[in-house]
Amino acid sequence: MTINSALRRALLYVPGSSQRFLDKSRTLTADLVSYDLEDSVTPSNKANARSLVRAALDQPKPASIGERSVRINSVGSGLALDDMTEILKSPNLTTIIAPKVDAPSDMTFIKDVLSHSRPKDAPPVSVIALIESARSLTDLSAISRAAPDILSGLIFAAEDFALDLSLTRTPSLREFLFARSAIVTAARAFNLPSVIDLVCTSFKTEADQEALLEECKDGKRMGFNGKQCIHPGQVSTVQKVFSPEQQEVEWAVKVVIAQKKAEERGRGAWALEGKMIDKPVEGKANAIVEKARRCGMNIEAMMQEFKDQEPE
Repeated sequence: MTINSALRRALLYVPGSSQRFLDKSRTLTADLVSYDLEDSVTPSNKANARSLVRAALDQPKPASIGERSVRINSVGSGLALDDMTEILKSPNLTTIIAPKVDAPSDMTFIKDVLSHSRPKDAPPVSVIALIESARSLTDLSAISRAAPDILSGLIFAAEDFALDLSLTRTPSLREFLFARSAIVTAARAFNLPSVIDLVCTSFKTEADQEALLEECKDGKRMGFNGKQCIHPGQVSTVQKVFSPEQQEVEWAVKVVIAQKKAEERGRGAWALEGKMIDKPVEGKANAIVEKARRCGMNIEAMMQEFKDQEPE
């Protein structure tokens, strides 16, 4: 799996200090599981959590998990070097989630540690940066440029951001509109494959599940392609919403088929179902088909079903 092909619809955090939760995570189905060394681990338990997470990484990746990562402590905490020194010993580490990335120097630090501590014959490690403060938001462009060879995505950490700006979180999430839009825009501008939305903090009741569903739909409309999860019960909803819908994929397949025929006939402008199709629409359709394929949808069967689609 390359960085650009990584499917990260649901990012599920697992407390790195709990052997029980680490073991349970191996039975789950999720695109991306992150063993957490930061917020879920008390200061006195950091060293023990590093050992537990390293041991979990050393086990083979379960087939039901697409990718495993580790959320280290922030560079500013002074704990990141110890975290990275330990987890980089595992040849199975492929992804680091870096919290509280406030400046380009945080990314440079992580890159330098990777270059000096990672064995040359080990698989490459990518980094996903958490954007959590006013400073990080205003420095998004510089952060995204700092280490382009390892940065593979951005994550919005709403709770810390709200604390930093003295915001009050509401169900509408209106107070985060600027920050979320800026993060999605930066991810697209710097060709980062993953842009992951905020956590839905409630998960126990049916109303909480409805709130999660609405948050997922809202995030997808805004351009996010994944969402953070803090409970296994959130994962299936998140991954369903951030997968292409059946009707959407059928439309995209029709566009791809008709577009090929239009090209063969030298037609630059054409329509499908009464709507004009141009280059941006063709690009969107191709992206939907590719993502649907990675989500396990049977694209070949759809191609056969709609093989007679003609450009109008």
